[in-house]
Amino acid sequence: MSPLISVYITNYNYARFLKKAIDSVLSQSCHDYELLIIDDGSTDDSKNIIEGYASNPKIKIIYQHNKGLNVTNNIAIRAASGKYIIRLDADDYLVSNALEQMSGELEANPELGMIFPNYYYIDEKDQLIGEVVRHDFDNNKVSLLDQPAHGACTMIRTDFLNKIGGYDESFNCQDGYELWIKFTQRYKVTNLKEPLFYYRKHGANLTSNEEMILQTRAKINQKYINKLQTNNNTLAIIPIRGGDKDLAFQTINGVNILTAKINMLLKSTYVEKIIISSPDSRIEKYITPYKTKKNVLFHFRNETEARINDNLNTTIFDISNKFDNKVANLAIITLEYPLIRKEHIDDAINTMALFGTDSIISVRPDNAIFYQHHGDGLHPILNRDKFTKLEREALFKQLGGITAVRKVAFDESKQMLCGKVGHVVIDQKAGLGLFSNIDFEIISDITKKNQSSNKTNDVIEQ
Repeated sequence: MSPLISVYITNYNYARFLKKAIDSVLSQSCHDYELLIIDDGSTDDSKNIIEGYASNPKIKIIYQHNKGLNVTNNIAIRAASGKYIIRLDADDYLVSNALEQMSGELEANPELGMIFPNYYYIDEKDQLIGEVVRHDFDNNKVSLLDQPAHGACTMIRTDFLNKIGGYDESFNCQDGYELWIKFTQRYKVTNLKEPLFYYRKHGANLTSNEEMILQTRAKINQKYINKLQTNNNTLAIIPIRGGDKDLAFQTINGVNILTAKINMLLKSTYVEKIIISSPDSRIEKYITPYKTKKNVLFHFRNETEARINDNLNTTIFDISNKFDNKVANLAIITLEYPLIRKEHIDDAINTMALFGTDSIISVRPDNAIFYQHHGDGLHPILNRDKFTKLEREALFKQLGGITAVRKVAFDESKQMLCGKVGHVVIDQKAGLGLFSNIDFEIISDITKKNQSSNKTNDVIEQ
């Protein structure tokens, strides 16, 4: 008789954590499971630990060599005989009733395809350092599915997983994100509102490499957008107030910031036309080298609309009426963030289309407590002082200078930020802005290092 649940543990050189992971499965309150232990060519003491469990009738052992995570996920699916399947990484471990809780929800809701719990963060010494609390999926409160479940410790109906073709082996990380996109297009998912596993944060695990994760996520987005064949043509607008101290007249390592920004946007897959908007007529000379290109144009902006406290919506409306060439999207790209690359622009547009948002902004997560002075001292914003550091959910800080909107949504609202607002996370380096002399020094040093190591970076390209 087949077990209700197939649990599989993926391991590569995690001997120091492996026993705790295995034992957390064997001590579950639900006993209707099988456990697959898949070792991907470990060179540490993992094999000796695994062999210590070889006589357990619930355990199957698979040894392989450097197959990678997504190949291993598919091997587990083929080897599994359970109605439900769940992965546990070898450096994490389950709460004792995790399998009972998740399988119970799936048993009670036949239309439900995936369930994922909240979870704890721990360090290498099992010290609690945080807790991730997901949104409330009850009563259809979650309408924007752009925050995927964790790749591990998520329980899935095995037949549903087979019907969508399992995991995409062309990607070597972000398995949870790729699966999430295609799964949520067909099946219902939900969160179980209590922490049911311990996720270990340490220098050796995959999530420590943010840039690689974000780049892979962008490639996944691009793949699914290509399948949808969506019109993502975009009108990009660079707003410039002008004046002698404006960034448009500044350089970094001898390269003009405005020129570099134009060159970056010209490489974008989706930017069809670039409009430089300013009340300063001197700015127009910077597009002289692009006179042969019909897609780089100057827009004279009314000086009253360029005041610091005025928003851009009136200017965008005017540009849209004058220069719109049946584009699908409008985007504001500011000069303050010179390390933004064309990949960030394209991923913002893809993310907006993929998740069906009306507008989108570039952000960085921020878990700090912010305060306001009310005249009698500092007061925390959003009452975040009432929550411990372990309980606080990250805020998102708008950085990167990317704001985009679907043209039809802007035409209706006359607002760049409107309707359902999505987000695209940028890497820490791309979030560095030019707001002080120190910022110039930091970004100048970064671009010099890129030059010396032959890394391409749009801000240093003429």
